[in-house]
Amino acid sequence: MPPSAPTNLDYTPPDGGWGWAVVFGSFISIGFSYAFPKSLTIYYKEIQEYFSATYSEIAWVSSIMLAAMYAGGPVSSVLVNRYGSRPVVMIGGVMVGAGMVASSFGTTIMHLYICVGIIGGFGLSFNLQPALTIIGKYFQVKRPMANGLAMAGSPVFLSTLAPLNQFLFDSFGWRGSFLILGGFVMNCCVAGALMRPIEVKPRASPAASANGAPGDKEQSPDARSPANKRGCAGRVNQFIDLSLFKHRGYLIYLVGNVVLFFGFFAPVVFLAPYAKHMQVDEYSAALLLSIFALVDMFARPITGLVANTRWVRPRIQYFFSFSVAYNGLCHVLCPLASGYGGLVVYAVFFGVAFGMLCALLFEVLMDLVGAQRFSSAVGLATIIECAPVLLGPPISGALVDLFHDYKYMYYACGVMMLVPGIFLFIMNYFNYKWLAQEAQQSRQQEDEEEAGAMEELKELRSSAENKPEETLG
Repeated sequence: MPPSAPTNLDYTPPDGGWGWAVVFGSFISIGFSYAFPKSLTIYYKEIQEYFSATYSEIAWVSSIMLAAMYAGGPVSSVLVNRYGSRPVVMIGGVMVGAGMVASSFGTTIMHLYICVGIIGGFGLSFNLQPALTIIGKYFQVKRPMANGLAMAGSPVFLSTLAPLNQFLFDSFGWRGSFLILGGFVMNCCVAGALMRPIEVKPRASPAASANGAPGDKEQSPDARSPANKRGCAGRVNQFIDLSLFKHRGYLIYLVGNVVLFFGFFAPVVFLAPYAKHMQVDEYSAALLLSIFALVDMFARPITGLVANTRWVRPRIQYFFSFSVAYNGLCHVLCPLASGYGGLVVYAVFFGVAFGMLCALLFEVLMDLVGAQRFSSAVGLATIIECAPVLLGPPISGALVDLFHDYKYMYYACGVMMLVPGIFLFIMNYFNYKWLAQEAQQSRQQEDEEEAGAMEELKELRSSAENKPEETLG
């Protein structure tokens, strides 16, 4: 068994038992959170014609939904830290369901922005982050594998929802489909019910080390010095850990993610419309999403298993950097695909790349900051990432409107992921090097202190031995 990543929990996670039921609940919750906005692209062409909207305008629906899901991260973090994952996920399921039901009565595109985008997006944020956080409470040694299995919910649900949405549209139209989907997404409440709080007897945690290395112990807000409690920043820090902005590895992660998210969702959002633009029939276009999701479905747990090996886990940040660059390479080469067969090949390679990235996206963050600070880390990251998540698909849609061709959009998304992939690889190399140097300096300091203590002990013993001789003299 590979060595576990450092953790800062005040107990030993069970790495099994009810934790696997929690993984199943997270599987459902994460599946809806990530697959739901993508699966709605099936309705884009028809909604676009119904409201006489442009590609860019219709892309705002999923874009606002994803951005709201990310923007709600800090609120979700505070609620999870205060009330736990179970009630937050259940409230999120109700919000998404209510938003979809209300959108089925919409008369303008703005109505969809509010109901599907804002209300549904915030509901998804209450599903996503608690599901990610609770896995770190139940797993330590098997955490990469548990995360990979939970993240596999996204492709499993996407491969199911894509053809289901096409069937619902043919049978009930987009309004009836949204009404049915509103009831379907209420199953998030069932997922939340599985997220039972872990029962442990916490012990006092040692003070956090000052160098911000991965797995540093973190004091509870109540244990911090009174000086830190005073003022607005101190009060905010009691709910969400702002000291993460001093964490070198976390800042590297944030910079890379802000850039990559400009090109992260658009290739999936426009995959089915791209196929229809190439005169592919509707069901075959929807099948591309299913193929992509099927490959993605197997790529995520396999990536989790690989990441848990003793060769990869100590340097998992490199694995993440490679997955980002691999996604970018797939998008840059996508315009070379000709015909439906070429799109199928692209969907397969993209499914592998996307599955790798998604399986590692939050695991590497937990590897950097530890499980205890993970909830705050996700909340702060998502609020920063919501801007590129919001702007990415509409900018890509604007490129399609401008050039009347999808290849420039795929080129742009490819570059926006290749660049951060290279950046993350270089910066993680230096970060690992700096951490090794800091660890070596710390060991040297400890050795010097130990040597000094031994020398002092020898002097005391020597002084004690000389005293009887002086007395006799």
